[in-house]
Amino acid sequence: MSLKNKIFLVDDHSLVRELLANLINEEPDLEVCGQAANAREAISLIGTVLPRIVIVDISLDGGSGLELIKDIKAQHPRMDSVVLSMHDEMDYAERAMRAGAAGYIMKREATNKVMDAIRTVLAGDRFYSNAVNAMLAKKFVHGSAVKTTVVEILSDRELEVFQLLGRGFSSRQVSEQMNISFKTVHAYCARIKEKLNYSNINELVFQAVRWYESQQPR
Repeated sequence: MSLKNKIFLVDDHSLVRELLANLINEEPDLEVCGQAANAREAISLIGTVLPRIVIVDISLDGGSGLELIKDIKAQHPRMDSVVLSMHDEMDYAERAMRAGAAGYIMKREATNKVMDAIRTVLAGDRFYSNAVNAMLAKKFVHGSAVKTTVVEILSDRELEVFQLLGRGFSSRQVSEQMNISFKTVHAYCARIKEKLNYSNINELVFQAVRWYESQQPR
């Protein structure tokens, strides 16, 4: 009997992990070999079970999904990651690709998209929508346009700080969540203010909350 392809799930919603596990385990050649609710737990377990594909949510408690994807690629170059996220792929797909992800699926899409992505990546290809492929091709041909949105302007770590502030975290809590110093958080905030042209920390936090709320599914 042939060995099954192992899939690892990283999402801080247990119900999402359960639904995905049930879907994947129904396939005769696939099995979910492990699950984690946060990046720290995931990177430890992944090194033990060595899955073929890791399905990762971008927004995780205790760390960024994008940073986790970078860590996976650095520690396990032949292991693939696929993003499953509530965030619009037109905003995040290029960032996920740069981090090393081989595919991007939005949570609101049909569950068969998950299987399509897994099959595509197992075959050695990338899985992105036609709209994203067209956007990336246009950038390749014409060059990058002027960056205008928060997601485009900020670096991965700056965006993570911005998201956490938008979720109501204090600077001290952001420091603990990201496992960085309080001083480093303030340095990130200073760069964010400069890039987004905010006058002070209060405006930064206010705009972060507004932006985070705008990203939530309606």
